[in-house]
This record gives sequence, structure tokens and C-alpha cells, in this order.
Amino acid sequence: MADRDPNGEEEVREAVERSRSGAPAAGRVIRDRFSSDEVFQRIIAAADEEITSGSRELYFSGLAAGFAITITFLLYVSLTASTDADPVLSAMLYPLGFIYIIIGGYQLYTENTLPPVALTLERLASIPALLRNWAVVLAGNFTGGALGAAALAYGNVLSADASTAALSIAQKGIDADPVALFTKAAFAGLIVAGVVWVNYASQDTISRLVVVYLAFLSIPIGGLFHVVVSFTEMLYLVFVGAEGVTLWIGMTEFVIPVLAGNTVGGVVLVTAVNYFQTSEYRLESARFEGAYRRLSPKEWLFGGLFGGRRYVPVIDTAAKHTREESTGYRILVPIANPRTEQPLVKFASAIASAHEDATVHAVHIVQTPHQGYDSAGRRRIVEESDRLMADVCSVTDDYEVDVETSTVVSHRSFEELFTVAGRDEADLVVMGWGEDRLWDAARAEQPLEELTNSLPCDFLVVDDEGMDSSQILLPTVGGPNSDLSAEVVAALQSVEETEVTLLYVVDDPAEIEDGEQFLSDWAADHGLEDAEIVVDDSGDVEAAIEREAAAHTMVFLGASERGLLARLVRNTLHMDILDDVESSVVIAERATRRSLWRRLFGR
Repeated sequence: MADRDPNGEEEVREAVERSRSGAPAAGRVIRDRFSSDEVFQRIIAAADEEITSGSRELYFSGLAAGFAITITFLLYVSLTASTDADPVLSAMLYPLGFIYIIIGGYQLYTENTLPPVALTLERLASIPALLRNWAVVLAGNFTGGALGAAALAYGNVLSADASTAALSIAQKGIDADPVALFTKAAFAGLIVAGVVWVNYASQDTISRLVVVYLAFLSIPIGGLFHVVVSFTEMLYLVFVGAEGVTLWIGMTEFVIPVLAGNTVGGVVLVTAVNYFQTSEYRLESARFEGAYRRLSPKEWLFGGLFGGRRYVPVIDTAAKHTREESTGYRILVPIANPRTEQPLVKFASAIASAHEDATVHAVHIVQTPHQGYDSAGRRRIVEESDRLMADVCSVTDDYEVDVETSTVVSHRSFEELFTVAGRDEADLVVMGWGEDRLWDAARAEQPLEELTNSLPCDFLVVDDEGMDSSQILLPTVGGPNSDLSAEVVAALQSVEETEVTLLYVVDDPAEIEDGEQFLSDWAADHGLEDAEIVVDDSGDVEAAIEREAAAHTMVFLGASERGLLARLVRNTLHMDILDDVESSVVIAERATRRSLWRRLFGR
């Protein structure tokens, strides 16, 4: 029999005993136990998914959790009525709703305190990102709790005795002293956050089930308070018309003190303590390149409010390419598939070469649903990406521009593009659009509307059909987006043999002369005096563009209304020209200052 290779067996076992997220699936010192460092790594992996989940996903998961709390309230008051209010027997089924939530993976506010806070303490997520996560989950929990309370109040679910017990239990919370509520809620927060820590230290469902049951059984037996249960109880009183109980009184004198106590108990008494008992190894294991990649203090405090990051992705080598004091022109080119997007980088390089001290920064954005990789795995990803990007950038040798390449690995795609553009202080983003691009399927629950209504720089969106810029058609009605198109076309014309045609569409033949005058003046103002001028009197803009595009290799469309990029992301831009013409289509949108109303509502 051949000798067995103990090192090989160990490598295989180590590969098997790691979860899909990259966090440890088994302990190292004793195979069935985790060290505190290993538990922390597992929590960090889970926090990655929570802190960057979409608002819709978080909200509806929180709603399901809030409604599940109704089960806890229902069983608690039912057993209280049937056991003569025995303090132990009445609480025996109290944990059932929490078991559904934690074992089922729903989002509960108190359970949600530990993982995101751990990530924020590592300065891998910003405080605004943490608060946004809490607010969305809490809103979902309260909505679910409200639906459950309404069902109990109006659905004849409770017996007469159970209804009496429900009123008595809920009224005790309303009547309690706010300081006592806060203190008892803090202990409840300690218990719940502790459950989360122990849950990630467990390796089987039975262990989790026992821990969750015993921990949450202690809340009613100890006379403690949980905010979502308290909110459900309070709304039940409001719905049944309990004397002296209003929504305002219930929130200010009952729910808010419990919320504050749960938060303090979960964050201070457990999260911080457990955080500081782990070693410095945690950061290196949790993120590639260690402390170098943490958020700056400004980013940590304010997130993306001032153009910074609000979250650190799994891999981000773009951070080392931030703009220095030089005033050179910078073009960012996000790449989803290096094997097919060389023409996009070449196109950007041609534009950049018309500017002095120009730089093209090509960023390979890799979208992954799994947030954790060990250090060796991360290095392999970066090395392979560097190899692919070197091939991509070889097409820029004909242009006198500096080219930088970097790699970002995250389960986000479109949002990372905006983060890098803002941090890089790019002047222009040149991005492809099509079925093989990650951003073509951007998830609606991400805050894309807010992003695309506050552009960090100018954008060119290219629908690639060969990227031949020898014959360019530029329809225009004026405006900042057409101005951007003209600037780019003039830059291309200065470095390549490019013929340009300007198109203006009028509704009546009598307007042709005025249209020609407009185009002549507009061309002179934008350095396109040599361009051919065409005025179409059909009144049909898209049909006119399609007819003229047949004789051209590239069409520039300056967005006629703001928010074009947002419409592309939401797939609400319906322009037949994007599908009907055989030439490349470039859509230009200029970064402009938007009012708060436009940033929030896109109109």
C-alpha cells in the first residue's frame, strides 16, 4: 500500500471544511469547536451579506420576522390563559417565533445588531451603512408586527381568556417605568446578541435549536422585554381600543425605551466585548490586504455622503490608484469580461489621447455571491485578473496615454462602479452595455436610482457594434448632454480620421433654414466646423436617426432628458434605435448638479 500523504489529506480536509462564503466550517484547534477568531470570521462573512443586501430584500425578510413574532405573542397569551398564568408553563412556547426567525434566516432587529456592528467596528462598513441596515430591518419588523397585531385584534384568533391575558401582559409594559424598561431590555439585547455569537459557534441545527430555545425562554421568565414583541403588544392594545393607550404613548413610553435598551445590550455588552476578545488575526483573515483597506475615518463616519466609500468589498486593488495632486484627465473603464471588452478600452484611450497628461483606469469588476476567500484564493483571483487585464490594455499601445489596471471583487456590480469613480475622481466613465455585462442586470433593490441621479462624473454608455468611429452621426437639440457628445466627438476627430455628421430634426419644411442656422452656430461653438449638417423635416426623431445611421458607423445620443442612465438601469428606456441600427450607439450623460428633490425622486 502506498504511503499516505498527511499534508495532502490535511489540505483536502481544510478545503472541505470551509463554508461557501470562505469562513471556517470547522474549528482548527479541536475539530468540533471554533476559536473566538474563527467565530468572528464566520460573523464577518455573514455581515458582508447583511450590510450590502438590497433594501427590498432586507425589508421583506424583516417583515416575515415581524409577523413570526406574532406566533410568540399568540402562544404566550394562550398558555397564560390556560395555565392560570403560571410563570414557567405559560412561557414554554414563547421561543417558537424566534426559532422560526433564527433557524429560518429571517432578519430580526436585535439579532441583526451583532454581524453588521462587527463589520463596522472593523471599519469595513460605514456607520451610515449600519444605520441604514438597522432602519430597514426595524421597519420590516414593525410592519410585520403590525400586521400580526391586527390579525389577532380583528381576526377572532384569541379566545376570551387569551384576549384578557393579552391585555394584561401588554398593559404591564405600558405601565412600567421607562428606566426599568431600558434596563430589562438591555439584558434582553445581551441575551439575543449572545445567541447570535453562540449560533455562529455551533455546527449543527440541534445545537442551535437548543441554544435559541433556552435563551429566549429566559426573556418572559426573567420579565425582560424584546422590542418587536413589545411593539406587537402595544399595537394590539391600540387596535382593541384599550383605555388610555394611544400610538404616541405606546411608542414614547414603551417601545422606544425597549428599543434603546435592546440596542445598547446588543452592541455594547456583547458585540464590543466579543470583538475585543478576538486577536489581530481577525482582520487579516476577514479581508484581503488587512488594515490597509479599511475605511478612512471620514468614510467610516459619513459613508458615501462626500464621495467616499461606505463599504469595503472583498478585493479592491483600485484603492491604490486614487488621483494625486495632478490635474490630468482621467477616464474610468469598468470591465466585466476582459476577453471581449478590449474595444471599449481602445475607444477610451482614443478619447484620452486628445487630452494632456491623460490616464485610462481599467477596472475589472468581478461579481460574486460569496463574500469570503482565504488569502491564497484572493491572490489567485488578483493574479488571474491582472493577466487578463494586461491583454485588454495591450490595445492601447498606439495611444500616448497612461493605463492603470485594478480588480474589484464584490457581490455588488453597478454600485461598485460609482464607488470607484467617486474615489478615483474620474472625469469620464466609459462603460459598455449589453447582455454580457453585470450592470445590465443590476438589481432593483440596490439604491441605483439615487446613484444615477447624482453622477460623480460624465458617463458614456456604449452599445458596442464594432466600435468603428470613422463615421459619426451626432443628433442634437442642444443641452449639456449633447455638449458632452460634442466634446468626445471633437476629441476623436483630433486623433483619428473621423467624419462627423450633425443632425437636427424639425417638424416642418419651413423650419429647415432655422435648423441649419442652429446647427452651424452649435458646430462653431463646439469645434465641429468641418462637420456635415443635415436637417430632417419629418418631425420623427427616431426615424430620422435610423435613416441617417445607415450610412454611419457610430451614433452619439446626448440624452435629451436627465436620468437616462437611471432609465437604462431600470430597463425603462425603450428606444427602438438601440436595437434597430447596425452601428455602435454611444449615449452621453453629463454630470450636473441636481436638487434634493431630483436626487430623491429623479424628476
